[in-house]
Amino acid sequence: MKNHTYYPTYNVMDEQKEWDSHTRSIVTSRLQREHSHRFLTPVEAETLRVWCALLMDDHRGDIIQAILTHIDQTLAENKGEGQRKVNVPPLQKLLRQGLKAIDEAGWIADSRPFFQLDEAAQKQIMRQISDASYPLTEAWEGIPQKALFHKLLQLSVEAYYSHPLVWSEIGFGGPAYPRGYVRADPGQLDPWEAVRKP
Repeated sequence: MKNHTYYPTYNVMDEQKEWDSHTRSIVTSRLQREHSHRFLTPVEAETLRVWCALLMDDHRGDIIQAILTHIDQTLAENKGEGQRKVNVPPLQKLLRQGLKAIDEAGWIADSRPFFQLDEAAQKQIMRQISDASYPLTEAWEGIPQKALFHKLLQLSVEAYYSHPLVWSEIGFGGPAYPRGYVRADPGQLDPWEAVRKP
């Protein structure tokens, strides 16, 4: 992703004094760089790190680590899923076995783990998995490739667009509670909102 923003001087964290303590703690936790994983193994984490960076077309370490942390917490807490399609295994199994199969794809392609392949080879495998055309092996038994791709995309997007740096880049003002909006008519901005630069 090219580092282009219409809000080059906007930093949503400048507004954190307006948030309540609970909200502030949630948002600032997304900026922490060090996390130990509770569910992911080191190989799974490295596979995910590369996969998520390709999905988001963004290789900034802090943001990709926030995505990994989100996925790891989701898997470790295992709170259940609102809905799941027929023949799609539970999330923990889908991702654990799916990541194993992605790693295996690297070994098949070039005798290396997926995360050590060059980017062109990684993208080729990703494209095949996204349209369920990657050749099946024993590791793919019971793992629908499209469902795996879409779940990883969903988890990556929801974490990516909850990162304060990305909020600043897209001009999102962050939590409005308890301050709220005053100027709510079309075209109006409150003084704390981002102003688009040409």
